[in-house]
Amino acid sequence: MTPERYAKILRVLSKRQPTLTVLMDQVNKPHNLSAIVRTCDAVAVLTAHAVPPGNGKPLEFEGNTFEATSGSAHKWVRVQTHTDTLETVRELQGQGVQVLATHLSQRSVDYREADYTRPTCVLLGAEKWGVADAAADAADGNIIIPMFGMVQSLNVSVAAATILFEAQRQRLAAGLYDTPQLSPEELARLAFEWGYPELAPKYRERGEAYPALDGDGQILG
Repeated sequence: MTPERYAKILRVLSKRQPTLTVLMDQVNKPHNLSAIVRTCDAVAVLTAHAVPPGNGKPLEFEGNTFEATSGSAHKWVRVQTHTDTLETVRELQGQGVQVLATHLSQRSVDYREADYTRPTCVLLGAEKWGVADAAADAADGNIIIPMFGMVQSLNVSVAAATILFEAQRQRLAAGLYDTPQLSPEELARLAFEWGYPELAPKYRERGEAYPALDGDGQILG
């Protein structure tokens, strides 16, 4: 690893926002899944969440479609999979995260009215069906993107980008990108995993701690 690449890894990790995430509810088109993950990387989401489609097929993060659309963003944004959207919503809420569902209801508000400086998960529905009613009802709020055309919805990846960049705008204004949100230990762990993706699994398999890195990203000892 070159010193320049290590410096970039540290710079990117110093901006990561562990309190901003998305939950993709059965998003089933690979190009949309990939585009959402790419946007997550752009706004410094650390971990995304997904409930795969109900047919039981696992999410695919390899292959030409994903690679071409995500720009290899899957290497930098962990996507944690779950089996049930409603349970995941409640789990996140139990961790102090507000869940905002992209859903039209009587309590829906303009997406710009939400406070994204709080720990936030944006819940996104499948392209054809949207967010399930039970999950939307359980969410802390419902948000919509105002539409003034003949078509009344956006592609899910476009909607995700629109909302996440509003979250970025608010967080920039609040100074949340100015200081690292990760602990020094977490930042060091991720820096090693990002810098040495082939070595990191070997250390984990042996149950060994990662070695320390010097200022240029070289392994000490």
